[in-house]
Amino acid sequence: MPTTGVGRALKTKKLTPKFIRPYQIIRRVGPVAYQIALPPNLANLYDVFHVSQLRKYVADPSHIIAPNDIQLKENLTFEVPPISIADRTTKHLRGREIPLVKVIWNKMTGDATWELEENMRELYPDLLDTS
Repeated sequence: MPTTGVGRALKTKKLTPKFIRPYQIIRRVGPVAYQIALPPNLANLYDVFHVSQLRKYVADPSHIIAPNDIQLKENLTFEVPPISIADRTTKHLRGREIPLVKVIWNKMTGDATWELEENMRELYPDLLDTS
């Protein structure tokens, strides 16, 4: 997809023959126009381009993303195993004490939730015995 420097492109919405990188074509708008999926930093550019402003994509092995082997259930969901237990607390509710554990699901994204210790002990006994 062509553009001048990002700052100038955002101000003038005019493009020059410099190419940034490949973008996905969302749909064909007309016989010679295509709608392109632009990133948020180019959101105020019009996303439909004439075919003369586009280059043919040249395959690059580094652009291939290997899919993970995910086992889907019948309802098209999948189970993510917990990584570790980060914290423990006890919630007091109407005179009852409810033990909770903070479960880390993905270290890279920081996904964590508070779960009932009883449920986690039942589903993942090895996780609670080691921490």
